[in-house]
Order: sequence, then C-alpha cells, then structure tokens
Amino acid sequence: MIFITAKFQVLPEHADDWPTISNALTQATRAEPGCLWFDWSRSLDDSDEYILVEAFTDSNAGAAHVGSAHFTQACTDLPPYLARTPRIVNAEVPGTSWSKLGEMAVDSAEQARCHYWRSSVGR
Repeated sequence: MIFITAKFQVLPEHADDWPTISNALTQATRAEPGCLWFDWSRSLDDSDEYILVEAFTDSNAGAAHVGSAHFTQACTDLPPYLARTPRIVNAEVPGTSWSKLGEMAVDSAEQARCHYWRSSVGR
C-alpha cells in the first residue's frame, strides 16, 4: 500500500473551519476505489496544524488520486487557507490495513504474547 502522512499548517483565522474547507477533497477521496483511508487529526500542540493520514491500495491508486479532478481542484482551492506548503512523508509498505500495537495489547491473549515478547528481549 501507499501510506502518506502530511502536515497542513492552516492560517489561524481558518483553522477552526479546516474540516469544512477540506471536506470536498475528503469525501471525494474516500469514495475512490483505491482509497483505504483518508483521515484528518488536529495537532494537540498546535491548533493551526492538521495531520492527514491517508493510504491507497497501490501506486496505481495513488496515481489515480493525484490525477483526479477533485485533487486538482484542491490544489487550487486549499493553498489560500494555508500558512505554508504542506509537509509530507510518502512510503510504500506491505499490507492493506493497520497492524496491532502489540506492546499495548488489550485482550488477555495479546497481553500474554506481549509479556512473553518483553521478557524474551530482556525488558
């Protein structure tokens, strides 16, 4: 899968409205057949910063996204609301879904495996 994380520094006067401002892109991207997820979060440290975590099934789906009419439109519509060019990390990783964070296992079977793993590596 193509896994992307991007930071958007929104102008302070538009930060509270960013979910609405970016909604057309968000909804259209989520409807793409190759989109696995497209999720926004707001930074706890900087209320003007939004983090986008998105994933696509493969490089073809990623290319289709970048070539879509809604992405092209967003490249025109969104920059006036931004304080700077978004920062991005883009990587191809195996799989098509989230993995469990075993170190913080919740159910008892997972906790037992987590305890075994910690004890076997000398923690």
